Amino acid sequence: MKDSTAARAARWAFTAACLTALVIAGSPASRAHDSAAPHKSAIASAYPLASRAGQEILSQGGNAFDAAVAVSAALAVVEPTSSGLGGGGFYLLHRQADGFETMLDAREKAPGGSSRDMYLDKAGNPIANASTYGPLAAAIPGEPAVFEYLARRFGKLPLRQSLAPAIRLARDGFPLYARLQGAIRYKRDMLLRSADVAKVFLTADGAVPEVGAIIKQPDLAATFEAIAQQGAKGFYAGRVAEDLVSGVRASGGIWTLADLAAYKVIERKPVTGEYRGARIVSASPPSSGGVALLDALNILSGFDLRQYDSATRKHLVIEAMRRAYRDRALYLGDPDFVKLPLAQLTSADYAAGQRSSIRPDKAMPSDMLPGIEARPAGMQTTHFSILDSDGNRVAGTISINLFFGSGFMPAKTGVLLNDTMDDFSIKPATPNAFGLVGDKANEIAPNKRPLSSMTPSFVETPKGLMIIGTPGGSYIISMVLLGTLNYLDGMNAAQIVKYPRYHHQYLPDVVDYEPGALSGSEIAQLQAKGQTLKESSRRWGNMQVITWDFADGKVEAASDPRGEGEGLVY
Repeated sequence: MKDSTAARAARWAFTAACLTALVIAGSPASRAHDSAAPHKSAIASAYPLASRAGQEILSQGGNAFDAAVAVSAALAVVEPTSSGLGGGGFYLLHRQADGFETMLDAREKAPGGSSRDMYLDKAGNPIANASTYGPLAAAIPGEPAVFEYLARRFGKLPLRQSLAPAIRLARDGFPLYARLQGAIRYKRDMLLRSADVAKVFLTADGAVPEVGAIIKQPDLAATFEAIAQQGAKGFYAGRVAEDLVSGVRASGGIWTLADLAAYKVIERKPVTGEYRGARIVSASPPSSGGVALLDALNILSGFDLRQYDSATRKHLVIEAMRRAYRDRALYLGDPDFVKLPLAQLTSADYAAGQRSSIRPDKAMPSDMLPGIEARPAGMQTTHFSILDSDGNRVAGTISINLFFGSGFMPAKTGVLLNDTMDDFSIKPATPNAFGLVGDKANEIAPNKRPLSSMTPSFVETPKGLMIIGTPGGSYIISMVLLGTLNYLDGMNAAQIVKYPRYHHQYLPDVVDYEPGALSGSEIAQLQAKGQTLKESSRRWGNMQVITWDFADGKVEAASDPRGEGEGLVY
């Protein structure tokens, strides 16, 4: 029997907890739980309407993979700052019936007309904003293709059914909320540059709408309808594709119809490893997240963190971050274009070598680590975590890169285009918008996928499971690392998403930390060890976490209190 609207609303209000998608999967001994089922479903996403869209599809007989389509599509409508049809991402999947695990690579691709130095001037210097604003900054999107792929290969329901909540939200509108209003105000000048974007998100006279104003997106609803009726071809061919390409090229971009027609989702084997009895499953390249997460955990496995005081423990975690981010910058890129030393980077022997240079009493400056030479990080991108009653699970991290992507919307499409080309290394040692540096492995090439920091993950122990992930640009990897350590230390979902965060990404050689993340004593001790500290003026991330306790069957979903998300268990 279906709940009344009032009952559902009461339960949603009661269970609303902030959630960033992070998944943790357990040790070999825990694989016996592959055939078990939680008999409860849980969804955590960055906005309640998206979580409820997934719940709606599960209530209609869909599974976690159908719900992933519904949640992703709804986020494209109600959280346009962070993801959408004009972007892409990574979907980590676990099918409970047979234990099958895979990662769907829906990362954007460089257009066929791209070139290594396309964002440099004649003197070889980066052109300001060329890789972040306007259609030239946009790579070929992958999210529309993954909807059909999920529905056809893994789902139980027709694609049209799973897209119905998003179509309804785009057509009928949703009330503007404070976080989105703040983003619109922050990016207003950029939004005014594209008439179609301004028409959706600003008033007729170019002002920021009031909280509660209804945001309708009829062109986006029509594009979703085309995908619902025709599958991926509804986006990558026909009327929508023609409107996308003509709009892009008229404003200085280089997309072609052939670029769109050639886009394909790629299934890749997730990276897996162990840390103190826990089995870790995470995103593989072209995401750097899983490799860097395992790299850091392998380094830390040689220390018994419990024996150290809190300042030294954090110092050791910072030193592991420093080395993992250094490896990310030097070695990682699109595996279809460059040979990656994945076995080395995730091996115990390599970690032992990394660990040998760490002293508990002293920081090692980043410029003493062989590498490459070096701005604040954004909190864009989004994440959701899903667990269905059969035990199927999805950790999905999706993005259009910076807030509102490139700020460009081709006429009649309703699609905000990404600015993911900025995730390439446009020049060695030149930081991107997240302050990350890169080298030749991540340089621009036609049809190549840029390196990402997205880290959708599962963490599983003999006792339970965590699904985890978060937005946060370069901060994603360190947040998932801290979430993993905290889960293994016994924190519940709500505690994990709330935990104050600290971060080091090799370059710049600075430890960023949220207010309250370090005590006065820890600050003094870390500085005495040689760490350079910088307190952030704001909090970062929007983590979504689901946990499942195998012993008592308890399932928890938590959404990060830094955002406006909702975790549902029912």
